[in-house]
Amino acid sequence: MKTIIVIPTYNEKENIEKLINKIFALNIIGLEILVVDDNSPDGTAQVVKNLQSKYPLHILERASKLGLGSAYIAGFKKALELQADRIFEMDADFSHDPDDLPAILESAKNYDLVIGSRKIAGGKIIGWGFTRKFMSNGAMWLSRILLGLKAKDVTAGFRCFNSQVLKTLNLDEIKSNGYAFQEELLYKTQKAGFTITEIPVTFIDRREGKSKLSKKDIIEFFLIILKLRFK
Repeated sequence: MKTIIVIPTYNEKENIEKLINKIFALNIIGLEILVVDDNSPDGTAQVVKNLQSKYPLHILERASKLGLGSAYIAGFKKALELQADRIFEMDADFSHDPDDLPAILESAKNYDLVIGSRKIAGGKIIGWGFTRKFMSNGAMWLSRILLGLKAKDVTAGFRCFNSQVLKTLNLDEIKSNGYAFQEELLYKTQKAGFTITEIPVTFIDRREGKSKLSKKDIIEFFLIILKLRFK
């Protein structure tokens, strides 16, 4: 059983080596990592390449910063080419705790999509102020109401897919490219009839570097809700 973790990066030199070492220290059988780097000027890609002789580690280098959604789509396609049975989404900044990987994988034995959720009992967020929490809760509430999403955490980026999900969905039809990507992918997965569950995780706001959430991402999030609702 091969599991590939897809990690998009842009200027994550401060985090990526520590994260890779931490993940492989878990000694999960059949685990590989695929880093999708958008030509980070800080040399993130070279850090990854320096570790390839040590670990089952792949890198997909792209010409420029093309967005989170397209990075995941490219990563999913490459992971499928590498014949992954399970495919993870995970951030590079330690906001997703590697120690949660075994529990998510265990749950993935019984579900097509497992979400590491901040919004169910036992899940929590550390490091966000009131405004960020208020905006996040409002956006999630609205999208769950309008789209009929059953999951509580619709924008979580810590997920494990059965590869059959990504083979079934038409990935080229997913056009959202910011944080709305997570919502759109969840909606299409639920609509296709795949089984979905959530397990609680603690989300810790990034340790190093700057947050990449922009006003453009927020606007796109609401536009995607309307597009999916009235399509």
